[in-house]
Amino acid sequence: MTQKILLVDDEVDILDLIRYNLQSEGYTIFTAEGGLAAISQAQMEMPDLIILDVMLPDRDGWEVLRELRKKPETQHIPVIFLTAKDNEIDEVVGLELGAADYVVKPISMRKLLARVKNILRMQHKQHDETGVNSIQTGSLVIYPENFQIKVDGSTVDLTKKEFEILLYLAKRPGRVISRNTLLDNVWGDDVVIVDRTIDVHIRKIREKLGNETGKSIETIRGVGYRFIDYKNED
Repeated sequence: MTQKILLVDDEVDILDLIRYNLQSEGYTIFTAEGGLAAISQAQMEMPDLIILDVMLPDRDGWEVLRELRKKPETQHIPVIFLTAKDNEIDEVVGLELGAADYVVKPISMRKLLARVKNILRMQHKQHDETGVNSIQTGSLVIYPENFQIKVDGSTVDLTKKEFEILLYLAKRPGRVISRNTLLDNVWGDDVVIVDRTIDVHIRKIREKLGNETGKSIETIRGVGYRFIDYKNED
């Protein structure tokens, strides 16, 4: 099945350029020139990926992403922010909101296409609990039903919390997950845990997975962590 991408930008020339290149790669492209139209299109078409400009005439990209994350049917769609702002603060804001990546204009089409392919590849590997009962990337295989991890065919012993952190990240490939999100979803709201606890658990997970496989958990400085297919990262 052809993968669908929603492209959102108020600059028609950029829309046409990116649409042409993505269509040449075999993707089905839908477009919107404003934030409200983007939300409507996302709900109607249910794309596999959204490329979203930050500066839009009616509603900025950050607000669009907030709205998409509130809706169960669109909250898991990965988003690449596209913006002319080359500012670390803007990038951090976007990633904290749950964007999968952030591309600065002027656009390198080669880089954008590589990131699109990587995110869609990882999204394709994501399995929900009612689907195939394993998640695999490179030499790492996760079996959610029996709390088992294997690397190169050998079982790796993780604690329950370590397993839950790894599984939470692996089910959301390519998305940046903040420390607070991990704390809320792994420990719950009623338990008081500091951010440092997450960092210690991540370090232990990496050590147990080994030097190469441990690279599948990427640190996003000042934000949190992202699960990536390290062997295929462009």
